[in-house]
Amino acid sequence: MKGKEIRKAFLDYFAEKGHEIVPSSSLVPADDPTLLFTNAGMVQFKRVFLGEEERPYKRAASCQKCMRAGGKHNDLENVGYTARHHTFFEMLGNFSFGDYFKAEAIEYAWEFLTQRLGLPKERLYVTVFREDDEAATLWQKIAGMPAERIVRLGEKDNFWAMGDTGPCGPCSEIIYDQGPEVGCGRPDCGPGCDCDRFLEVWNLVFMQYERDETGALRPLPRPSIDTGMGLERITAVIQGVSSNYDTDLFSGIMAGIAELSGRTYQEGGEITTAFRVIADHLRASIFLIADGVVPSNEGRGYVLRRIIRRAQRFGRLLGLTDPFLFRLVPRVVEEYGDFYPELQRAERAAEKILEIEESRFLETLSRGLEILEEELRKLSEKGERRVPGEVIFRLYDTYGFPQDIVRDVALSRGFELDLEGFERLMAEARARSRESWKGTLSRAPEILKRLSESLAETPFVGYETLSTEAEILALVVEEKEVSEISQGEEALVIFSQTPFYPEGGGQVADQGLVLSRGAKAEVLEVRRFGNLILHRLRVLEGRFCKGQRVKLEVLADRRLSTARHHTATHLLHAALRRVLGEHVRQAGSLVSPDRLRFDFTHFEALSPEEIRSVEELVNARIREDLPVEVRVVSFREAQAMGALALFGEKYGERVRVVRIGDFSLELCGGTHVRHTGELGLFKIVSESSVAAGVRRVEALAGEPALRWVFALEDERRHLGALLSCSPVEIAKQVERLLERVQELEAEVRRLKSGQLRRILEEKLSEAQEISGLKVLCTEVPARDPAELRELGDFFRDKLGSGVVFLYAVNGKKVQLLAMVTKDLAQKIPAGKLLQAVAPVVGGRGGGRPEMAQGGGNRPEAVSQLKEAVLSEIRRLLSG
Repeated sequence: MKGKEIRKAFLDYFAEKGHEIVPSSSLVPADDPTLLFTNAGMVQFKRVFLGEEERPYKRAASCQKCMRAGGKHNDLENVGYTARHHTFFEMLGNFSFGDYFKAEAIEYAWEFLTQRLGLPKERLYVTVFREDDEAATLWQKIAGMPAERIVRLGEKDNFWAMGDTGPCGPCSEIIYDQGPEVGCGRPDCGPGCDCDRFLEVWNLVFMQYERDETGALRPLPRPSIDTGMGLERITAVIQGVSSNYDTDLFSGIMAGIAELSGRTYQEGGEITTAFRVIADHLRASIFLIADGVVPSNEGRGYVLRRIIRRAQRFGRLLGLTDPFLFRLVPRVVEEYGDFYPELQRAERAAEKILEIEESRFLETLSRGLEILEEELRKLSEKGERRVPGEVIFRLYDTYGFPQDIVRDVALSRGFELDLEGFERLMAEARARSRESWKGTLSRAPEILKRLSESLAETPFVGYETLSTEAEILALVVEEKEVSEISQGEEALVIFSQTPFYPEGGGQVADQGLVLSRGAKAEVLEVRRFGNLILHRLRVLEGRFCKGQRVKLEVLADRRLSTARHHTATHLLHAALRRVLGEHVRQAGSLVSPDRLRFDFTHFEALSPEEIRSVEELVNARIREDLPVEVRVVSFREAQAMGALALFGEKYGERVRVVRIGDFSLELCGGTHVRHTGELGLFKIVSESSVAAGVRRVEALAGEPALRWVFALEDERRHLGALLSCSPVEIAKQVERLLERVQELEAEVRRLKSGQLRRILEEKLSEAQEISGLKVLCTEVPARDPAELRELGDFFRDKLGSGVVFLYAVNGKKVQLLAMVTKDLAQKIPAGKLLQAVAPVVGGRGGGRPEMAQGGGNRPEAVSQLKEAVLSEIRRLLSG
């Protein structure tokens, strides 16, 4: 069976058993920022297992895209060196949410493996938790598993937990005996041995307990099932190969690498390792890009950058020194695109992003490897075998050279790495660059933490009103809580409720006033801190006290303009996806009253036509005056609606969904207008690059867009006045002026050319003879070495036979050139002549017998050059 057929057989089997076949979720967990990547099939069902979410089904099955690289799975160095280790892999799994339990899970697994896949029963073993008598009995009863093939293991191997607290339970692993030829040969070899003979293929987790803070276990009222079986591993077993990389899941990629490199996967040693690394990392990169991840220096983007760069590093072992990964994208799409259509949609984006990233890294790689080799040489000379953390950090921080490539190179040379020192320096760098609150917030974390624990969550009422009354719950100045503040003072203030939108989701905070009888303060900044909304105030008059009732008023015009730009951002996002493709994902944004800034994943600059198409789409939606509808629904319902979520954002059980007609549907906590017609006008004012694979658009909506048009009109009117024409004739007038400029420049060149030729002819008269040898040593007007060579060619050709030595002074620099005709090059080598003379002007140089160049930094000494040149020529002739 092929890998595709095994995947289909699994899902078909569990569909027959009444399971809902749930599509794979993204590699980027949509509602769990605690995870770097989706790393198991149960991640998308986590809320269901925790009892926080209900689904319309009680049993499910999936083939889940998984990624394990970074965080606690930061073991990239193993990939390529083992037969079964991957960054990206597919996890087949079936799940029960309080429906069936151990007996059915065991029965389904046994039937699928032995009947659907045809694995020989005598080669299967199982492990159970040492205290799980129930599972052991069920294996004997359902599968007829002999007692000697049931292995009991401890908590480390056979007890699973979601965390320190929460759902947990024993698990049972199904083991396949690959045969003694694969094993270690020891007489005690069996399940649990470190060799490859006994291979775990399926893990059944029996979620039957909940662990509390004390560590005590209590039975769950609805025990559940969570299982996982790696597609790559079971495919290797079915196809009878010793490595996952030998399966048909990788054969197309391996063939592509072979075509590009001229090497073969079967060569063994570092060549086979290189094939594996490239195949694994290429596959992972394309799946990550398809899910909206782009290379960067932070988080998920950094993991992607690392695996791309590691693949390139191993490509060099195959002789692949130019960008090559992007050429292999079609191989991956061909193998996986049918089941994962997002790969087909992202194929062009993946090719472009990989090509850009590869090209940039090749420059870094060459320079970094030179520096690293030099550092290793110095350490070897000192007899040291440990690369200091400072060296690793400098290579990363200054040259962008990845730590894992330092490790690969160093380990291959027999060096250890001071990773503790590297991590310490990285932590210090992150601390230096971390943004903190302005004003007193950065100096008062402890008091704010205490207030966050003691006060209830601050209600935000700003969606409904821009003005409300509230009580002052706390005042913080510097690091202390105070009872009152007076005119001129600044403080952080917590109210019982607030209409002020706190900065977040790319939207700037509201500004406004706090009013009371005889007192007024301006709100300068609003942000969240835990469950609190903090307001930084400056008292303009009077005083404010803790417990006082005040009126809060948001600046309405500022809020409305911000809302216009936020709604415009949603329209822009949707328009970009329609014009450029579905690979476009938001990578950052800023929404303010004056403008919007939108960063998104894309691989090349937008053409003027594409920008115009985006603007036309957005403005058409504005003219349609579409309703902007906001609904609060469950996160799962929002996903089912197809709402776009921002990667890395933490979403609660209930979320706000913003729908703009049939054009845009996104999760968003920001403020918006009620109809698109309120935007008035939308205009893109700039488009630029932010990073590899990330573009930035800045745009205006409403009054700022109109002001921009007015400013453009004023500029055209001013240009017309300067050019003495009407604004509509500016282009034609500029064309006429450019034509006249070209005519004048050509005339100048003709005049200069004639003047220069006269000067050069006069210079020829300075040639002297030494023992019948023609020598010309003179200063010439040359701006750079190229011009100096052109003049040297002219003089050499005119002399026919002889020596030409030219020098040019440009500021504090002296440029030198020596040329010798071919018939004299052995007697008077130009390189030796220049080396001997250059020190006169504080310089040096060298070259071939017929031509040499150099320079110096003592222009005041050029008057001594001629005599030095003539003396050296006499010496060479006599010697």
